[in-house]
Amino acid sequence: MDTQVLGISVDSAESLNAWAESLGGITYPLLSDFYPHGQVAQLYGVLRSEGYNERALFIIDKSGTIRYVDVHEITEQPSNEVLFAELAKLEPEKALQDQKVMQQQEAEDQKAVETAPKPSANIVMYCTPWCPTCKRARAYFAERGIPYTEIDISRDRKAAARVRSWANGNETTPTFEIKGKVIVDFQIAEIEAYLKE
Repeated sequence: MDTQVLGISVDSAESLNAWAESLGGITYPLLSDFYPHGQVAQLYGVLRSEGYNERALFIIDKSGTIRYVDVHEITEQPSNEVLFAELAKLEPEKALQDQKVMQQQEAEDQKAVETAPKPSANIVMYCTPWCPTCKRARAYFAERGIPYTEIDISRDRKAAARVRSWANGNETTPTFEIKGKVIVDFQIAEIEAYLKE
């Protein structure tokens, strides 16, 4: 769909740049609402009295009208399905075309999953170089002397397709394949349970 994602925070531009670099770069612009401090957040009704903004999503149409608002806890992950459904309301015909493209991508992903050679290691971690949780997982395995095979899904697109097939269409990293069982995200209790089997 014809959309533009923007991120905005009361943090300074320098802080936002450092955060983006720590992730290995992001694909959408980040805007600083630092000075006058939180003025944009205040206008949208999401500036807390402590001086920082709520975690919120706004969908704004091309005429500047707010069409959807979701204010949620910092620990909550908003539903992509809900967002896509709201965006589809703005451009239903384009959404239908995009849906066909996604279905084709899913079919190609499934074919890639079926035809790609699978690693033979007991533990395979599908990751990216910039993923902070992947760094924690590497440290976890290193501290315990646990051998594993690492696959960078930003370079191996067949592996990325495999991850999407496991993670509801998302390229969630890290994702693990342990003795043939899949764990999406770094869930230590599940990993340790599978390692004991």
